[in-house]
Amino acid sequence: MRSQPREGRRAVFLDRDGTLNVNTGYVSSPDDVRLIDGAADGARKLAAAGYALVIASNQSGIARGLITPAAVDSVDERVLALLRERGVSIEAVYRCPHLPGGMVAAYAHECECRKPKPGMLVWAAADLGLDLSSSWAVGDSERDVQAGLAAGCRAILLEEAALAQPRRDGAFVAKNLLEAAGIILSTP
Repeated sequence: MRSQPREGRRAVFLDRDGTLNVNTGYVSSPDDVRLIDGAADGARKLAAAGYALVIASNQSGIARGLITPAAVDSVDERVLALLRERGVSIEAVYRCPHLPGGMVAAYAHECECRKPKPGMLVWAAADLGLDLSSSWAVGDSERDVQAGLAAGCRAILLEEAALAQPRRDGAFVAKNLLEAAGIILSTP
């Protein structure tokens, strides 16, 4: 059952691969998980400022038959463990395993959760009592930005060679999560 949002509770919705951990393709083994430099520091600053941290990640490798849900669970657990070791607590993890035309029939369909659609963010807001209008979405793809904006959040695209700057659509661009945290914490 979904709860009613509590007013004023802010969150940062984080993509997983390419935002928190190094994106090596379809990350399928916990042994392959490496946090991106600055990811834990940025996440820790956001949590210290009162933001709930929520992972929202497309995992189409499941629908493609490249990785099992259990393997994705193991990778998620490793990411969470590495962040905990660095003093960061993630409140919840949401994932979309769907992909229209995928090889695994159970997941090969259109859905409302696959970014750029805002489903995961909207569901997390309802489940966790979050205020989307005071929240942010951070990720390394345009889909992450589009999902955040569609949900009513502000958004930041991570690009390694980027200069911290706003875009025409109101989203920002940052090099990594640590720089993104600086933008979030300095934006009224």
